[in-house]
Amino acid sequence: MTDKIVDTHQHLWDLSRFSLPWLAGLDALDRSFTLDDYVAAVEGLGVVRSIYMEVDVADDQQQDEVDYVTRLCADSGNCMAAAVVSGRPATEGFAAWVRSLEGNTVIKGVRQVLHVPQATRGTCLQPSFVHGIRLLGEAGLRFDVCLRPGELADAEKLAAACPDTLLVLDHCGIPNPNIVAGVAEPDGGPMSHTAEGWRRSMAALSERSNVVCKISGIAAAAGDTAHLAELLAPTINHCLDVFGPDRVVFGGDWPVCTLGATYAEWVAALRAVIASRPAGEQTRLLHDNAVRLYALE
Repeated sequence: MTDKIVDTHQHLWDLSRFSLPWLAGLDALDRSFTLDDYVAAVEGLGVVRSIYMEVDVADDQQQDEVDYVTRLCADSGNCMAAAVVSGRPATEGFAAWVRSLEGNTVIKGVRQVLHVPQATRGTCLQPSFVHGIRLLGEAGLRFDVCLRPGELADAEKLAAACPDTLLVLDHCGIPNPNIVAGVAEPDGGPMSHTAEGWRRSMAALSERSNVVCKISGIAAAAGDTAHLAELLAPTINHCLDVFGPDRVVFGGDWPVCTLGATYAEWVAALRAVIASRPAGEQTRLLHDNAVRLYALE
C-alpha cells in the first residue's frame, strides 16, 4: 500500500477574483480558500499531487479560471498538477472552447454541475449537450458528471451515447451516506433517493467501461465524525465493488468536505474502510489510477 495520494478533486476560490453566488448562505465556505490553505489542510497526509476542480464560476469568468489555475499548476513548488475547468457543453460556443483548451497540457477535462435547480432533469441528454461531450472525447479531455442521485440513469445513457469520452462520476453519484447506511430515510427533496435505487443505478452505470467513479463528496454529508468510517463504508464499498479496482479514484473535495469532516478525518475514514482490501488495490485507488486516467505522467 502506498502512503502517496493523488487528490483528483481539490477546489480553490479567490473571492476577490471570482464571483460565486452559490456560496450565499454557506457561511462556513463564504470566504476565499487559497492554495496555501489547501497545503495546510493536507499536511502530513501524503498528498503528492492534486487536480483542481472547477467551482461553477460565471460564464464570463471561465477564461479567467483557466488562466488562474494554469499559472498555479506551472509552479513546481506546489502539488497542484492539473485542472478540470468549467464549461457548458450544450452551448453554441462550446466547440471553440474545447479547441482553446486542447493546447493547454494542464487542462484535463471540463465539468458543468447538473444538480443545481436551473439544470432540469434530462439536461445531459439534450442532443447539443451530447454533441459537446463527444467533442471532449475527440480532444482527449474528460467530463466530470455531477448530477442528482435520482438521475444516474441519465448518466448511464450519456455514457452509452459518448463511448469515446471518459466520464468521471463525482462524489459516488452524490448519495446521502446516511441513507445508504440505513440510518436515515429519504426526505423526498430534489436530491432524495433510496439506498437500493442508488445501488442499482451505480451497478448499471459501472457496466459502461468509459465511466470512472470518484470516491469523494460523501464526507460532507455524513454528519457523524465519531463513526465516520462505519457510516461511509456501505457507500465506499459498493462503489469499489461494482466499478472494480481500476476505475476508481480518490477526491478530497476540499474545502466542501469540511462541512462534515476535516480533510484528515476523511482520509483516515477512507483508509480504515479500505484497510482489508489488497495493498495493490488501495494504491490504485489513492494514487495510480489517477496518474493513469488523468495522464499525469
